[in-house]
Amino acid sequence: MTFKKTTFGERNLHFLVSDAALLLFAPLVALFLRVDLDCLTEQYRRELLTYTAVSLLVKLLVFKWAGLYSRLWRYATISDMLAIVRGVGLATILLLVANMGVWTLMSSVWPLHLPRSLPILDGFVTAIIVTGPRMFKRMLHSFGPGNGIKAGVTGKASTMRRVIVAGAGDAGVSVVRLLQQRRDDLRVPVAFVDDDAAKHGMRLHGIPVRGRLTDIPRLVTEFKVDEVIIAMPSAPGSKIREIVNMCEAAGVPSRNLPRLEDIVSGNITANALREVEIDDLLRREPIHTDMQAVAGFLEGRRVMVTGSGGSIGSELCRQILRCQPLEIILLGHGENSVFDISCELDRRVEGLHNLGRGRKPVIRRCIADIRDAERLCMLFKRFQPEVIFHAAAHKHVPLMEENPCEAVSNNIFGTGNLLTAADAAGVERFVMISTDKAVNPSSVMGATKRVAEMLVHNAALRTGRYYVAVRFGNVLGSRGSVVPLFRRQIAQGGPVTVTHPDMKRFFMTIPEAVQLVLQASVLGHGGEVFMLDMGEPLKVLDLARDMIRLSGLEPNRDIQIQFTGCRPGEKLVEELFIEGETYQRTQHAKVFVMPGANVSHEALDAGLMDLTAAMKLANDAELIQTLKRLVPQFVVPT
Repeated sequence: MTFKKTTFGERNLHFLVSDAALLLFAPLVALFLRVDLDCLTEQYRRELLTYTAVSLLVKLLVFKWAGLYSRLWRYATISDMLAIVRGVGLATILLLVANMGVWTLMSSVWPLHLPRSLPILDGFVTAIIVTGPRMFKRMLHSFGPGNGIKAGVTGKASTMRRVIVAGAGDAGVSVVRLLQQRRDDLRVPVAFVDDDAAKHGMRLHGIPVRGRLTDIPRLVTEFKVDEVIIAMPSAPGSKIREIVNMCEAAGVPSRNLPRLEDIVSGNITANALREVEIDDLLRREPIHTDMQAVAGFLEGRRVMVTGSGGSIGSELCRQILRCQPLEIILLGHGENSVFDISCELDRRVEGLHNLGRGRKPVIRRCIADIRDAERLCMLFKRFQPEVIFHAAAHKHVPLMEENPCEAVSNNIFGTGNLLTAADAAGVERFVMISTDKAVNPSSVMGATKRVAEMLVHNAALRTGRYYVAVRFGNVLGSRGSVVPLFRRQIAQGGPVTVTHPDMKRFFMTIPEAVQLVLQASVLGHGGEVFMLDMGEPLKVLDLARDMIRLSGLEPNRDIQIQFTGCRPGEKLVEELFIEGETYQRTQHAKVFVMPGANVSHEALDAGLMDLTAAMKLANDAELIQTLKRLVPQFVVPT
């Protein structure tokens, strides 16, 4: 039989040749283990030659089937070892069956001398012969001397960067393996640090675990470390912040891995190592969303997202798309943002379809203003949405203080128009995105969102349908967020402007916010308000300092921080709970639920009529007083 180079892979031709050569001796070694030097006598010679020829043919064919000649053994893993076990095991079974068959058929004609146990012993010898060269190549490739000089780059020893890896878990081990394998990477790991005392003194891939995370400053000096890699993708932001501060104090830069959910298992690449970002410092334990329940509900349904071009709306669309809806109806007022997200969704739909993942969801594009009730009713009649995620709103606090009529018109009456159209179209579920600023509001924006919550609650009571609201805090990276503002100010050389040294805010990431919204769509019974337990608020001043330091600069030395004073409608500390209202945890430990706004339908309708009258007169003062009557907790600025 002829084996072509292209059949087994050019890179592994040497393994084919070495296997063929070494396996010629495997039966002889196995027979020697069984009968000692008697294996050289005449009585075994002819039968041994026949067995050797047959076994060689069987083994090479089985090894090809098991993929032993189509693997890169320099990167051998447990799965590759299992492939050897499968190949050797199957070959041994085939030879054992064949040997037993020949023994049964031929032993009555003439005596056979080879032991019937020979294939089993041959299997053990074969396993050693096949594994040895492959593991030797794996060892040579992964060899990394403890003195920090990699194989193949010994001439660059003076430019090597000595690295401490913070975290001796799976991610840390993967980082070390990556650095040891990449000969073009001039970083060499010299130590692990981990708070697990059971790992101290142990070696992982030849690299010792030398202490706790708090030992980083000492180890940086002791081993002349140039960089610290944080390999703790599931650690909270407080822990990342602590490590970054220690690295800054020790005068070395730090790099980080992405979040755990962003890392494909076993697929850590050099590009995954990046500078520590502000999201890392604010990281909390992720919300464990029951996506199976969400997907089961949204699959095959027509889903509308208002404000679909915004930061929250667009992320909602991305995550909804994974649930295989029948249609996603993009409703927005800004044509460019709707166009951008629709193009992105079209690409994702094609990608999923090419991978054979179900039918192609239809992407609908609707340019409309939610304040246009007739337009909304026409669209609802045409597209018949079954689920609505309402993300469209005016959210900028200072701007809404200057333009209260716009805030009322969009946030209150726009939401009312959507609820009316949803009721007429028989929409089953309606999820409105609210804000923590609706709790004891001190701004027009917060008060209008509180009234919008009341509208949702009353619509749920009136229709008996699943209409709910979801509150969360400031979203990092969203339009109007403080983070993009700080980035621009730092890029311009400062100053970075902070309103007040004691101002605190709750922060969360866009994916976190969207997961909460999606989870709310399958929780409760209707009329409730859901809210995330966002932990402790963060000082905006600390956020500004962190961002300056992450840019490689020093606050008030390279970049000045200026305090500008609280703007109209701003509170020093946002609140999550309203005094006197009952909050309960859901089956998700990080999600609270409250019954909803307690206001009569008549009082709400009367308040809406008063708001309409004040808007017609362009009377901002009367408008704010009407909001105050609707929301007694509204603290009107004096």
